[in-house]
Amino acid sequence: MIKITFPDGSVREYAKGITGLQIAESISSRLAQEVLACGVNGETYDLNRPITEDADIMLYKWESEEGKHAFWHTSAHLLAEALQELYPGIQFGIGPAIENGFYYDVDPGEAVIKESDLPAIEAKMMELVSRKEALVRENISKEDALKKFGDRGETYKCELISELEDGSITTYTQGAFTDLCRGPHLINTAPIKAIKLLSVAGAYWRGQEDRKQLTRIYGITFPKKKMLDEYLVMIEEAKKRDHRKIGKEMELFMFSETVGKGLPMWLPKGTALRLRLEDFLKRIQKNFGYQQVMTPHIGNKQLYVTSGHYAKYGKDSFQPIHTPEENEEYLLKPMNCPHHCEIYKWQPHSYKDLPLRLAEFGTVYRYEQSGELHGLTRVRSFTQDDAHIFCRPDQVKDEFLRVMDIIFIIFKALNFENFEAQISLRDKENREKYIGGEENWEKAEQAIIEACEEKGLPARIEYGEAAFYGPKLDFMVKDALGRRWQLGTIQVDYNLPERFQLEYTGADNQKHRPVMIHRAPFGSMERFVAVLIEHTGGKFPLWLTPDQVAILPISEKFNEYAEQVKKYLDTQDIRAIVDDRNEKIGRKIRDNELKRIPYMLIVGEKEAENGEVSVRKQGEGDKGTMKYEEFGKILAEEVYNMINKW
Repeated sequence: MIKITFPDGSVREYAKGITGLQIAESISSRLAQEVLACGVNGETYDLNRPITEDADIMLYKWESEEGKHAFWHTSAHLLAEALQELYPGIQFGIGPAIENGFYYDVDPGEAVIKESDLPAIEAKMMELVSRKEALVRENISKEDALKKFGDRGETYKCELISELEDGSITTYTQGAFTDLCRGPHLINTAPIKAIKLLSVAGAYWRGQEDRKQLTRIYGITFPKKKMLDEYLVMIEEAKKRDHRKIGKEMELFMFSETVGKGLPMWLPKGTALRLRLEDFLKRIQKNFGYQQVMTPHIGNKQLYVTSGHYAKYGKDSFQPIHTPEENEEYLLKPMNCPHHCEIYKWQPHSYKDLPLRLAEFGTVYRYEQSGELHGLTRVRSFTQDDAHIFCRPDQVKDEFLRVMDIIFIIFKALNFENFEAQISLRDKENREKYIGGEENWEKAEQAIIEACEEKGLPARIEYGEAAFYGPKLDFMVKDALGRRWQLGTIQVDYNLPERFQLEYTGADNQKHRPVMIHRAPFGSMERFVAVLIEHTGGKFPLWLTPDQVAILPISEKFNEYAEQVKKYLDTQDIRAIVDDRNEKIGRKIRDNELKRIPYMLIVGEKEAENGEVSVRKQGEGDKGTMKYEEFGKILAEEVYNMINKW
């Protein structure tokens, strides 16, 4: 017998070799119908995989990430099986589950798979689903795996197998299709009730531009057709909210092939919006004891060798800059932290000086592959709202709490109300890959857990997900469409203080290493603005939006009065524009609605005579008439309250 411990702490005994499905059946038949996979001691298992030792168990349904992952991973194999039947001789690369759905990279040989082919592939997938094929897991030796896939001419799979350790290789088979795979999967294809293949794209094999470009097919599946219908509606809404489209309409940012791929340029309105975000965070940081610094956009290559970033990012960075001096090389900086370490080192520190909090809106550069670039969310030049806190080990928890306060302020101010956190800790077994002493790690991990508990923040703990230099806390927000974005992050680092030999003199008059905390509430300004655009649909909070008011004269006769209103609003620090085009008022209202301007002031003969404006509010329509001075004071007070209540 083995002991199975459930999430509520209860323990039951089962015969050795019990499966997750059988455990679910022992609880209720309904649960057995809904469960898709199970967690066994932190590892996700197929439901029919035997459990042979005492274990903590989780039963994953559709609502869980693990359940969706197994569902979509199986769907990727289903896609591959359909392609194998439709395109004889096709070769397969990789086919993972992703955050929303799955994809498979394939080499169809002489054939070309187009968007117009997707309905036929979907139909074949539904035909295969109707067979309710079981997925059979098999352990296989490296030699046998190379022979099996080599005999089929699967060169991509053979390349992957050659890099695997013998004894760790498994395959999954459903019907006539066998794939190299670790799993987990559904036990059969029956739960898949709705299928949609979304797009076809090109993808270099293993992400390397010098390798062959494969065909990548994206898709998504659901256990109910209604879920698919709702998802497709959301996709259409997401297209309307695409930050690239809205950014162009609102004149926020641009790209130029002449300047270079992945190098965003902020237009005047976008620059003003970004600077308001930066100023907002700077005011908060000042209240929390941060000091602003500025560092160069380049650094000596040796700086990044010392920090370890050259080894980590060297291949993804722009190539070294060679100076006229022999053997002197510089890099565009991929990270701000090495520079901040050098600032810390420039003078000695006592334990009384700590914590030292250094903040910078620092621009960094990484050579992302051109196929991975996407608007502002994936660029080659981006600005991090970076800060590094140098503190004593006993200060880590308090600093974590303070950083969490900053992140909560930002999320509330920008209406990111739906968010969750993930605590990433060390692997429970393998401690060799982490640096730093056991005592410091335990203190840091416990500090993060306690900080979340004190804030009442539900946080999911993931073992083995910590960085090699320390544990971390990541914040995932859900936008208005329910999509998850990772924004804020807080990381504990023992690595850089060691690499840079950072010290402080303790109360015992001995030298000690400080702990370094990395934090970035926005993450990067580019990505944050992109997420904010898509979350709000371009309808930013009033304090942040580029143009707060559009003044619309009914005819040219009232342009002068419109300018008079604008001048007054300028004195109240209200951002207003005058739409003095020779267009009908209905057209002006429609056009400025599309520009997402919160307020429109209509001015005509009556308004000019009485010193008034007719007020329209975005999404709410006519709000009546009032003196323009009264409107200005009301709006100025509203903005003031919005940005100062935090």
